[in-house]
Amino acid sequence: MNHEAPTVERAAPNRTLAILAMGAMAYALAQTMIIPALSQIQDDYGAGQETVTWLLTAFLLTSSVTTPLLGRLGDMYGKERILLYALGVFGLGSLICALGTSIEVLIAGRAVQGAGGAIFPLAFGIIRDEFPPAKVPSSIGLISSTFGIGGGVGLVMAGVLVDHVSVSSIFWASLVVTTMAAVATWRYVPESPVRVKASIDWGGGVLLSLLLSALLLGVSQGNSWGWTSGGVLGLFAASAVLTVAFIAYERRVADPVIDIDLMRERAVWSPNLAAVAVGFAMFGSYILIPEIAQTDKASGYGFGLGTTAAGLLLVPSAVVMLFAGPMSGWLGTRFGSRLPLAVGAGVAGLAYALLALFHGSLIVIALVGILIGVGIGLSFAAMGNLVVSAVPPESTGVATGVNTIMRSIGGAVGAQISAAMLASESIMGGAYPAESGYTSAFALTAGAAFVALAVTGLIPRPGGGSGDGAVARRPAVAQGAPPPARVVAGGA
Repeated sequence: MNHEAPTVERAAPNRTLAILAMGAMAYALAQTMIIPALSQIQDDYGAGQETVTWLLTAFLLTSSVTTPLLGRLGDMYGKERILLYALGVFGLGSLICALGTSIEVLIAGRAVQGAGGAIFPLAFGIIRDEFPPAKVPSSIGLISSTFGIGGGVGLVMAGVLVDHVSVSSIFWASLVVTTMAAVATWRYVPESPVRVKASIDWGGGVLLSLLLSALLLGVSQGNSWGWTSGGVLGLFAASAVLTVAFIAYERRVADPVIDIDLMRERAVWSPNLAAVAVGFAMFGSYILIPEIAQTDKASGYGFGLGTTAAGLLLVPSAVVMLFAGPMSGWLGTRFGSRLPLAVGAGVAGLAYALLALFHGSLIVIALVGILIGVGIGLSFAAMGNLVVSAVPPESTGVATGVNTIMRSIGGAVGAQISAAMLASESIMGGAYPAESGYTSAFALTAGAAFVALAVTGLIPRPGGGSGDGAVARRPAVAQGAPPPARVVAGGA
């Protein structure tokens, strides 16, 4: 494969990083801001619980389907260009939700929001292509940690907005942040000089969309339909068959949407496996911690907090992630990203194990949340750098897109299984989950983090010196001079 090297004028990396972080934050906020609002939406629109859960399912489905496809298009036609399109689609979805007058319109808007899900992999690609080598690992670490920071902050913001303004205000807030990020991207973010000349693999795109839709629909509806129901088992079986068909098809086409041989490399699939486990752990905590905080004191273990106060318990975790991500990049530069991934997964596993044993105090929960922030922040950042260092520059978008999907799949499974464990045993005539459900769910979440720790041993060690060598494969895009920021000549 060949890549182009357009003439550009390089922009300030710090400014570009701030803009990319703003776009990533807008997407991360949208993932969780809807969760505290679900009960209010159910009341406002007279919708059933199963219908309301489609606000989560629709976003997850379209996000997972479009992320690798847009990542691939970014590799082909320019990451800044496709990032701008993704932000535009995401903003359109926010506008539809903000103006929605029915639950069906809200679900449609959430589906459109999810279609802009390639913001993270495109940001990774721009950083790799444009930033000075020494700044790449810490910058990828910051963007990676934004996934967790935005998730935690989104729960707090949504509680405040829903309690004191309205449900639609969470979508207006998302639109404002997205619009700011889109304008700044158009004005200041450099176009990536790296291109891959390839045709669009429409057949592979359709097969990938179908298999992910079947898998994630089965996961998201497992609790509603029953994990052993014909519908769920049929969806899982269909996803397995479609996966085999997708792999067979992709190995036969000249320009596959996902390079199967590349995905089979141990340096690529092992961080993806870790992403599933870490995503499971993180989203499990997003369900469990606010839930136990809001459970009435009459249960004997709950704290009876409101939505806003419960969300505030996640603030220490989110704040710590802001520093853990860049720290992961710094450690990865010196010792290789396997180290921060192992440390992060181990710390997160320890934190969840502590919650399984000691969750009777709000102070303990908040303090353990700091450990969770350290662990998840280090892990997410390390996985991003590991994937970037393992693939050639022209495959950065699609490879990091796949890693993002793996994280989303793990998160979906973690959230659903955590909710199922709480619902499996109740007290006081079914009014509250039994405390043992929380103990088991926190223990399972700890197990997922320790699985990620074990997977670290499968990741190849970097060859030749410390660090991952993430920029070692970066091509010289212009002979004798670094590429500047804005494209002047040379298109897709």
